[in-house]
Amino acid sequence: MGRVVDLSTSVASVRLKTAVMTAAGTSGHGAELGAYFDLSAIGAVVVKSLSVDPWPGNPGPRVCPVPGGMLNAVGLQGPGVEAWLADELPGLERAGASVVVSIWGQRVEDYARAASALSGAPPCVVALEVNVSCPNLEDRSRMFAHSPAATAEAVAASVTCGRPLWAKLSPNTSELLDVAQAALAAGAEGLTLTNTLLGLAIDTERRAPVLAVGGGGLSGDALHAVALRAVYDCRAAFPDAGIVGVGGVSDGARAVAMLLAGADAVQVGTATLCDPRASLRVQTELARWCERHDVRAVRELVGAANDKLKPRDKP
Repeated sequence: MGRVVDLSTSVASVRLKTAVMTAAGTSGHGAELGAYFDLSAIGAVVVKSLSVDPWPGNPGPRVCPVPGGMLNAVGLQGPGVEAWLADELPGLERAGASVVVSIWGQRVEDYARAASALSGAPPCVVALEVNVSCPNLEDRSRMFAHSPAATAEAVAASVTCGRPLWAKLSPNTSELLDVAQAALAAGAEGLTLTNTLLGLAIDTERRAPVLAVGGGGLSGDALHAVALRAVYDCRAAFPDAGIVGVGGVSDGARAVAMLLAGADAVQVGTATLCDPRASLRVQTELARWCERHDVRAVRELVGAANDKLKPRDKP
């Protein structure tokens, strides 16, 4: 029998029993995946992004498969924070899950209201993921995550939650490091890297976009190299920040790659839509990889392949 691997990690101040979580948008708002595995067995359940008020999302079709992944334009459909607290959080709490709540807004005030509404959440809510990859109506619908100043405003408005903040950033900007720095300076202690890439699918028979609203967000295996680069660059730039890697983490080897690039933990997203047990499977594969390579704790891997880090900065 192989040595037991210590899968625990910390994303800044947030201690997780394992380095594998679900990703927002792919595992529902509540304990849906509890029908397939013990939710307390993974690091955390990251719930689908919530706005302060109920939001209907976009008309269909809203998702379509593409080579290497999928496009989605669901439009952040959700029940609103108050309904989620009443109807969905109790099931997660009963399941023993650690919960990360993702929030979004169209205005800075929306982030403040959503965060305030979550300030009385039970201890199972361990962090707030501030999804800034959405249109800012106060800035001509420019995405929050494309502006260091707007990102800082959204993060600063979310501190009212009283929980650790992780800023979920977009890869669709050449200013990623500037945006990340602004998020950290505004009160985020962690970065979730990354959200989806902008993409488009065309129905050649109809000679029109497949998705009802035109384009969508590309996720899945095709995103992995982009997310890996974002993690690598941000770890080198911000050696003390908490970093969560997400994008194409569909097996244990890809989780290892994210950790080696500098992620403290990973999230499993699109793979869950094909296999509801994907996050648990990735966790098992990660542990087996560590056993085969005589790695006693996943923390040994964090940043080990990042040659931009000075030796004293490596764990």
